[in-house]
Amino acid sequence: MIRQIRGMVLSVSPLYAVIEVGGFGVQVYMSAPETLHTGVEASLATHLSMKQDGMDLYGFPDPADRDFFEKLLSVSGVGPKTALSVLRRAPREALMGALASRDLTYLTKVAGLGKKSAEKMLVELAEKMDGHAHDHADTEVFDTLVALGYTEREARKAVQAVPREISGKEARLRAALGGARNEYA
Repeated sequence: MIRQIRGMVLSVSPLYAVIEVGGFGVQVYMSAPETLHTGVEASLATHLSMKQDGMDLYGFPDPADRDFFEKLLSVSGVGPKTALSVLRRAPREALMGALASRDLTYLTKVAGLGKKSAEKMLVELAEKMDGHAHDHADTEVFDTLVALGYTEREARKAVQAVPREISGKEARLRAALGGARNEYA
């Protein structure tokens, strides 16, 4: 099992990065490949997925993200592409908190899961997430942004951009509105 790679970033695309490791260009699927820069060394915690038609490598800048990804994979019916898609849409800490507090609304609206998939995740992972508090303000901020006319994609992106240090619904809403205005102005 390949658990970590380090090497020069050869290229970056919207879904993956290619990293030179031992003279080979290794394609690594990532939730945020845009955080890497061509020509710069990168170190990633990885998960190797074996399937009938080959192998895929998934990379994460933080080993905690990889560990959470692997917990998502333990849910029946959730494969690597779905798990990575969930991590693209919402920060790990918020997802863990939503699972711990059994927040179906957050998982369906912000994380973009279907209701059945979200319910299955809650049933299979909620107990494993105890101790992670979720700021319910994010769900309210998301709903408020949508009510103000933002698309769900724009609202999700704005909520994700709010620093975790900002707490409280009003403060998080102000920060999300400021970020959304700057991006879509």
